Amino acid sequence: MKDALKKDIGLALLRIIPSALMLSHGIPKFQKLISGDFGFPDPIGIGSTPSLFLTVIGEFICPILIIIGFKTRWAAIPSLITMLVAAVVVHGADPLAKKELALLYAVIFLVIILLGPGKYSIDRK
Repeated sequence: MKDALKKDIGLALLRIIPSALMLSHGIPKFQKLISGDFGFPDPIGIGSTPSLFLTVIGEFICPILIIIGFKTRWAAIPSLITMLVAAVVVHGADPLAKKELALLYAVIFLVIILLGPGKYSIDRK
């Protein structure tokens, strides 16, 4: 297998699998938002409803865009910020084990921003 092909398959897997897993966190929040239940933590002091809305963007809307590879680098930015807020603000005082998942997601989204979506994406068409 050629190195370029390996790289593009690796970038596709890096985009698709973590973003699909992120949806398991984002879908319940999206359902909460569309049902009109706006009760949500307010970790950065902007209000519960805006916090929920921004979290839905970072954990639901943007991962879908990342999966299909559309505006991938831009879509990864809100997801990265959401994970940094989760790790540093929401779980800041918690032990590493509690914030580890958010930090892993943050690193993945940072790598996507730096490397781009790869060949197998809408961005490359």
